[in-house]
Amino acid sequence: MLSLPFLPASLYCDEAMHHWDAHSYATHYWHPVAATSDLHPGEVLEVSLLDQSLLLTWPADAQPRAFRNRCPHRGVAFRAESSSGKPCRRLVCPYHGWTYNLRGELQAAARESEFEEGFDRKRWGMLELACRIDGPLIWIAFSDQALPLENQLQLIHAEASDSWNAAGQQLRVSQQNLACNWKIAHDNTLDDYHVAIAHPTTLHREQGPVRDYVHRFSQYNNLLETPHSDGGRFLTFGLPPWSHLLVWPDGRLAFLEFLPNQPDHCTMRLRLFAAADGRDAASADTWLQQLLTFLEEDRALVESAQRGYSEDFQPGPPHRLEQRILHWQGLYRERLRADGISRFERSQDAISAFRR
Repeated sequence: MLSLPFLPASLYCDEAMHHWDAHSYATHYWHPVAATSDLHPGEVLEVSLLDQSLLLTWPADAQPRAFRNRCPHRGVAFRAESSSGKPCRRLVCPYHGWTYNLRGELQAAARESEFEEGFDRKRWGMLELACRIDGPLIWIAFSDQALPLENQLQLIHAEASDSWNAAGQQLRVSQQNLACNWKIAHDNTLDDYHVAIAHPTTLHREQGPVRDYVHRFSQYNNLLETPHSDGGRFLTFGLPPWSHLLVWPDGRLAFLEFLPNQPDHCTMRLRLFAAADGRDAASADTWLQQLLTFLEEDRALVESAQRGYSEDFQPGPPHRLEQRILHWQGLYRERLRADGISRFERSQDAISAFRR
């Protein structure tokens, strides 16, 4: 693995590559769009992912479902984005009043008998996306060709299934913009070489001495395991397409994502989970602040790295403690090759061809 070079800087700065990341690479994976505690049976929830408006519903006596948040008639959104589920018996388009149940089935259209051609309600159901619950999160996939979710989360299921399935209460959510490409932020969070140097009083104290680092890999996941000062294991998972999971010995979870916004900007979203009776408000706030402190240290590093990458820069050789970066970059290279983008094709013309 260490014989591979890092990805070229050109892939971190180009507008066409940003478009490919958001519209091709992203479709090969599942995405967490809400906590299970955000939505209950008989409710709907509006969310946004990669500038696409989605509608989550939870029909009674069924599992959550996901749809494009647009009426099949003229594309108007059924509801505006919200932070938690709202009770709902039916979805009514505010434009022409087409009415749907929570399964996405058309129940009525205004003046239905006056359509010029025979009108079949079954033809005009809402556009549905694959939707699953796994752990404390509701996941969606944009494509039926997405990697099976079990494969995408394989190492979590193998190493941390008890904590993953027990931490059903979302305690806090924090979101902020970073002035860097998402791949720089993702690389950095997989970078075990910098922790002792850049985070001596924050993350390094959680992860402990470098000599105790243990790495594990599955086909799509990687893991850093370290002994925790409180006893047990502290686990840090890297997941495609751009996610990370931290697991404490007491079962607390921190789920971190870096979502593409622009070629040189991304959104960092942090979710904290615990068992329903696991943390009070004050301790949850303290935990969040501790994490935001080391993430602020990382912000300065990744934004500086973005400026360096934008100046005709080529990365140096990888260190043994950067093997988790190379692991995910290998997955990214596979997707590039599958779409016909060679890592040696760095010209604007070669990359831009894949926007068409």
